[in-house]
Amino acid sequence: MTMRAPIVVGVDCSDAASNAVRWAAREAALRARPLHLVATMPGTETTFRNAVALQAPEFPDQRYKGEERLSKAHAEALNSAESTRLTIVKHLRFGNAVELLLDESHDAAMLVVGSHGLDQFASGVLGSTSAAVVLHAPCPVAIVRHITGANRSPLDGPVVVGVDGTENSEPAIAEAFEAASLHGVDLVAVHAWRDSHLTTAFTSDPNGVALDWDAIATAEHAVLAERLAGWKEKYPDVAVRRVVVKDRPARQLNAESTSAQLVVVGRRGRGGISSMLLGSTSRHLMHTVSCPLLIVHSPVAS
Repeated sequence: MTMRAPIVVGVDCSDAASNAVRWAAREAALRARPLHLVATMPGTETTFRNAVALQAPEFPDQRYKGEERLSKAHAEALNSAESTRLTIVKHLRFGNAVELLLDESHDAAMLVVGSHGLDQFASGVLGSTSAAVVLHAPCPVAIVRHITGANRSPLDGPVVVGVDGTENSEPAIAEAFEAASLHGVDLVAVHAWRDSHLTTAFTSDPNGVALDWDAIATAEHAVLAERLAGWKEKYPDVAVRRVVVKDRPARQLNAESTSAQLVVVGRRGRGGISSMLLGSTSRHLMHTVSCPLLIVHSPVAS
């Protein structure tokens, strides 16, 4: 029997990483996938942007600290998953954290990382090179921020997906429907169309007063309906609420995230952003969204 692709989560000593471990454990149990806990420690690989080479023998406590982190994460995962059938594999690796996590991602169904927000991920896991994980991982990447108290995302909230009206949205839509079905919650499909610059695309009037905004809104509703076509038949158990607004996608998705348990977006923006860049919507949500954010790579060529 072939083992299903695992959910991989980065482990360090931060609260954000602990939140990521707990979230990943629940997802792995729900999806019947193994959970791989990965702790990366300074080792023979160069670190600090190649400025310093740390050798494992010079840091005899690194292995102990790494094993300690993995043991703590293992206990958190078991407690959060509430499933004795969850398979957990621990990996202690030495070297550059981003490179090692990306290496693990090639055989993963999902990569999960913790985030403090404000353009800095959990210390010891991603640091200032956080975008590299999102940009280069071939699998979906879930970002779990450290949010406490009343701002925590509800476990019974809906799944929200951003739909940009192009084929780039398809992988994100697929992931969102699956997540909503597995969790038994509604799906909120958001299509914000202000970013398409309609005023310059359809009229020479810079103020756009000649545009028929009602007709445009009707057309944008049709765009969303077209992108969702067929998914309802595949997931008849998922109730879908459609949101079509004249607004910036990041702002509307951020607003929806306050009552959601997960927001799903594609990695590229409208029209296909270069594979070396992260779309403005995804980049903004990484630091502001109120619930876990799942960024899904689109294979559509730029």
